Amino acid sequence: MNTEMKEYQAEILSGKEFSAAIKEEVAEAVSKLKEAGVEPCLVVVRVGADPASEVYVRSKVKTAEELGIRSEHRHLPEDTPQEDLLAIVDELNAREDVDGILVQLPLPKHINETEVLERLDPLKDVDGFHPVNAGRLAQGHEALVPCTPAGIIDMLKRKGIEMKGANAVVVGRSNIVGKPMALLLLQEHATVTICHSRTRDLADVCSRADILVAAVGVTGIIREEHIKPGAVVVDVGMNSITDAETARDFFGDDELEKRLTTIERRGSTLVGDVNAKAAKSKAGYFTPVPGGVGLLTVAMLMKNTVKAARLRRKV
Repeated sequence: MNTEMKEYQAEILSGKEFSAAIKEEVAEAVSKLKEAGVEPCLVVVRVGADPASEVYVRSKVKTAEELGIRSEHRHLPEDTPQEDLLAIVDELNAREDVDGILVQLPLPKHINETEVLERLDPLKDVDGFHPVNAGRLAQGHEALVPCTPAGIIDMLKRKGIEMKGANAVVVGRSNIVGKPMALLLLQEHATVTICHSRTRDLADVCSRADILVAAVGVTGIIREEHIKPGAVVVDVGMNSITDAETARDFFGDDELEKRLTTIERRGSTLVGDVNAKAAKSKAGYFTPVPGGVGLLTVAMLMKNTVKAARLRRKV
């Protein structure tokens, strides 16, 4: 009997490729809605001057305009009182021409994020964070679903990756990714395990996964011993490394030089929760960081905006 372990060279799942396909479909849907007299509208509300938020919001507004979705950007000062922000949410809830409202997180510390998000009209909650949408997702009803996990499911379907009957492990239990990811995989008839900081023998649990989603926010927590040979490994993490030694552990010869150059020039390089070198040599499919699921998130936000327009206007 041949007991040698099969070697894998993971196929890279490009977020750019899948997001482009989603955007093309969204643009077609927007065009048809406009023919029916409906102009989808997305309003993004940002409070303060967080540099990352500024980049994200700019990308969202630009993408909306490219796809024919009318967009508005409300940028409020850092010291905006919570009452003023809630008043703006109420105003947008009441506007018939607004289909989607997105309050960019994080908010300044003096503002209660939960109270703000719960104030949104669930039918306009294109981030999918409102308790009503979370509850509808849990019960298997139609809902606006958080964009990152929805994008991952969309990607797996487009790639023809079988989820029915698969063993799926989600590492992370956040309301934004981990929990909705698990629920969406359940809807696709996968057998789902959720892991977290108190999971015993994480490597043992993960190593049995046909589909492994890492969304815990810990640099390189998923290593070779966590990956089942040939598994689908989806990396949702967004972390940074700043030293060459860690980079050499993280990347193979195909990518190392580029990453070392980036560290030297910028002081850091973006990585995920998965050790890329291990995933590329052991997984069947792998989403890189950057260039993976992060690109799907904005595309799915646009898809949610169109969905919200249809649900609200019954078209």
